[in-house]
Amino acid sequence: MKVTISLAQLDVYFGDPDKNFAQIEPAVKQAAQEDADIVVFPEMWNTGYDLTRLNEVADQNGDRTQALLAQLAKKYQITIHGGSVSTAKNGAFYNTTYIFGPDGDLLTSYDKVHLFGLMNEDKYLAAGHEENHFQVKGINATSVICYDIRFPEWLRTLSLDDSRIIFVPAEWPTARMNQWRRLLAARAIENQSFVVAVNRVGSDPDNPFGGHSGIYNPMGDEIVTLNDQPQLKTVTIDTNETDDARGFMPVFEDRRPELYR
Repeated sequence: MKVTISLAQLDVYFGDPDKNFAQIEPAVKQAAQEDADIVVFPEMWNTGYDLTRLNEVADQNGDRTQALLAQLAKKYQITIHGGSVSTAKNGAFYNTTYIFGPDGDLLTSYDKVHLFGLMNEDKYLAAGHEENHFQVKGINATSVICYDIRFPEWLRTLSLDDSRIIFVPAEWPTARMNQWRRLLAARAIENQSFVVAVNRVGSDPDNPFGGHSGIYNPMGDEIVTLNDQPQLKTVTIDTNETDDARGFMPVFEDRRPELYR
């Protein structure tokens, strides 16, 4: 099955939701004009890592994000992977993904499971505890957020539901860009899946961010990688490549989970 994916690599205005929300529809519109099945945004695009002001800038219950993404998905008849946004829910703050189908219905949501101490997430955000699974054109997929890719056991857990595509929105700093690309390739190889990763560009008061959003096939090859500037790139993948990889080397069949901990 062929799936056409638009990578929406954005700069993010620090702590300014209004400016950030204004960037979303033009990207969705362009993706739809390029016949994409799904458009993917980066991590925390509504506020950036303005964590000390979450009580002012986080999206209450994700309402604003969900309303916009639902309306745009239906308007442009496209699946929207909403990257992630800062949300305020049940007295805590989260780093939350929302994914909407082309009918405007919510397909899944996900709260980031692994919080990144080097950017103080653990001081301000609550961790999620749930898996997420959805489909794009009938193809099984799952999603994580940024730092999650350093935990291969978590991505393997998510991949056991026969996921063929792993989506990774991120705010990955420029200083660790080599690790970003190597980790994405490794997660693709070991799960014999496509990895679709969208990182932000630009900078906030503490870090520059390196972009280099990309798509990796089940052999770990880069199908496309972007530079460090804002842009939207549309690419078509063939998920039959996952069957080829898994047929050639049946890693999932050869697992010994009784030995793992």
